[in-house]
Amino acid sequence: MRFTRAAVYSALVVVASSTSSILSSTSSSFQVSAFAPVSTNSRSSPTNKSSSSIFRVGIMASSESKTALSYTVGIVGATGAVGKEIRQVLENRNQLPVDKLRIFGSSRSAGTTIDTESYGSVTVELFDVDKARECDVVFLAVDGDFALEHAEKIAAGPDGAVVIDNSSAFRYKPEIPLVVPEINGEETKKSKLIANPNCTTAIGLMALWPLIKAFGVKRVIMSTYQASSGAGQPGMDELQEGTRAYLNGEKNIQNKIFAHPLPFNVIPQIDKFQENGYTKEEMKVTWESRKICRLSDDIPISCSAVRIPTIRAHSEVIVLETEEPVDLKKARQVLEDAPGVKVVDNPDKLEYPMPLTATGQYDVEVGRLRKSIAFGDNGLEFFVCGDQLLRGAALNAVLVAEAMDKNGALASAKSAASADTKVDA
Repeated sequence: MRFTRAAVYSALVVVASSTSSILSSTSSSFQVSAFAPVSTNSRSSPTNKSSSSIFRVGIMASSESKTALSYTVGIVGATGAVGKEIRQVLENRNQLPVDKLRIFGSSRSAGTTIDTESYGSVTVELFDVDKARECDVVFLAVDGDFALEHAEKIAAGPDGAVVIDNSSAFRYKPEIPLVVPEINGEETKKSKLIANPNCTTAIGLMALWPLIKAFGVKRVIMSTYQASSGAGQPGMDELQEGTRAYLNGEKNIQNKIFAHPLPFNVIPQIDKFQENGYTKEEMKVTWESRKICRLSDDIPISCSAVRIPTIRAHSEVIVLETEEPVDLKKARQVLEDAPGVKVVDNPDKLEYPMPLTATGQYDVEVGRLRKSIAFGDNGLEFFVCGDQLLRGAALNAVLVAEAMDKNGALASAKSAASADTKVDA
């Protein structure tokens, strides 16, 4: 006898519904919550009450999420800097129920094995669109050209996979959600292809958005100090190799990745210059902040981006002109309550955000909180540091998948794919 997956799924839903009716009589042990806290990486500070929280969407049973489904998850580009972090975040958080992990690579890496703690030894498969479509979720940690060629094909149709793309290929397409889950996670219900934001934008908005909600916004001015990790593993390698060469007295420091040698230098250019004099990296902050936060075009958002000789963790100075007068005590409380934010702000003890302390952390550090001299009572200035490879890339991508699991978007996609395939019974 043959049944469609849709029929099997419907039967399971009936059973689940009956079980739900029984459980409702003992609802005291259950809590329905639209936004409830869930622990983040164990590397985050245990002393910060907001640093171990992100938004969890769904039903909480005995303080732990109960998920009926598990997923086959694929990573394309898992041997690169961001891809490695995606795999490690999946393992460290253990919030997305992964039944099987598949890793796709080029002909150079296909056939090699990657040892994992949670998923055993995984053999790297040569990338193939049809193979990727067999997954429920696919993380793309590749360049924009690759994403443009393959992402929509992987996601196409009811039997396609959910694709979370870390490149800039789809960020500015109106029909493709650009998501920071703590801000606009509900957008994940609208598409099977989700764009991950630029690292600078993702880090800055973690602190900026709660303050905008509290006090409104008239304008934003941002200056960024971005680590070599923004250029991936090749960028980090070039900085370290160049630093060694410089300290050894070599005069000709190689710079294939950056516009100029980065060791003991800062470069006021990231990405290509645009007609308005800004670089594309700087304009990404403007474009993406508006889309994610639904800000109107008449709110000026200006950014200056500088590459600095640090390994990872981007830093940002943000100046916010607000609609409402700012109460510093309230602003501090807003940040302390914000998910994914750790307030590090004690000038008397010389405690403030730094790349050294933000590296390896899931939370964004925020400090140097003060009223802006430029904008008076309606202005705030603060300093932000966040791990570019985590909060700015891999962690955000995994949180997108977790949000889709909690809000039912993954289950909907999985059931649609199942309905398109027949199984033997």
